[in-house]
Amino acid sequence: MASPVDVVQMLSSGKYIAAGLCMGIGGIGAALAQGFIGGKACESIGQRPESARAVREVLLTACIFAETSSIFSFLIALILLFVVQ
Repeated sequence: MASPVDVVQMLSSGKYIAAGLCMGIGGIGAALAQGFIGGKACESIGQRPESARAVREVLLTACIFAETSSIFSFLIALILLFVVQ
């Protein structure tokens, strides 16, 4: 049977594991999305070079929206680390 100190240490280490998983999964999702967006933008510019300006504007907007998932996962990880006890 685990002592109360062991249980507290296990819960504390679980908090760090959860924060790490949150950042890892959130970072992978954002990286995959931005890679896909960038690849499609390069294909589009390659097919129609005259539309490069419009594609670049849409590319930047889409990358901003894709990056929000990693920002949200970072905020959740900070909450897990510093607020949850």
